[in-house]
Amino acid sequence: MTQMTFDGKVGDVTIMEEVYTFKKIHWHAPSEHTINGMRFPLELHMVHVSDDGGLAVISILYKLGAPDPFYFQLNDTLAYLNDPFLMIDLFEREARVPVGPVQLRSLEKRTGNYFRYIGSLTTPPCTENVVWNVLGKVREISKEQLDLVTAPLPTKDARPAQPLNHRDVYFYNPPNSTISFLDHL
Repeated sequence: MTQMTFDGKVGDVTIMEEVYTFKKIHWHAPSEHTINGMRFPLELHMVHVSDDGGLAVISILYKLGAPDPFYFQLNDTLAYLNDPFLMIDLFEREARVPVGPVQLRSLEKRTGNYFRYIGSLTTPPCTENVVWNVLGKVREISKEQLDLVTAPLPTKDARPAQPLNHRDVYFYNPPNSTISFLDHL
C-alpha cells in the first residue's frame, strides 16, 4: 500500500469528545465510498489513532478537474515513485522514500458538511468501530495528478461498496455553511 507516514506529532482532531492523533495518509482508486451511488476516481484517507487505540478516518473524495494544491508538493516524489524499475524494487522491499516537509494546510480547506458513521477499516485486518468522516465537499484533482498518485497503487485498490448492515450514516451541515455536496457532483 502506498502511504505517507509522519515523524513526530502532526496534529490532533477531536471527534465525539475523543482526541485522535494524525498518523498517516493513503489513497484508494477508485473511491471506496460513494455518494448517491456515485464512485469517484480517487479517495484520500487521513488515519487518526486515539490513546486507547481507537481509529478515526477522515476521507476526501476527488473528481477530475482543476489541479489540487496539495499534490503540487508531491510531484517530484510521485514522479520518482513512478519509475517502473524503482517501483518493482520498492514494493519487493516495502521501502520508504522520504518526501521532505509537506504542508497539510491545503487539506484543511473549508470543508463544510460531512457524513459520519461507525464502520470498519477497508483493508485487513478490517478493524471494527472506526469513526468514518467522509467530507461532503468533493474536491478536484487534475488528470495528471491523478495519474501520478495512482501509478504506484495496486490495481483495483478499492474495496467494493459494502452494504450498510443497519449502520446509521449521519450528515452534518454546520450553521452558516453554504457548501452542499450536491453542488460538487
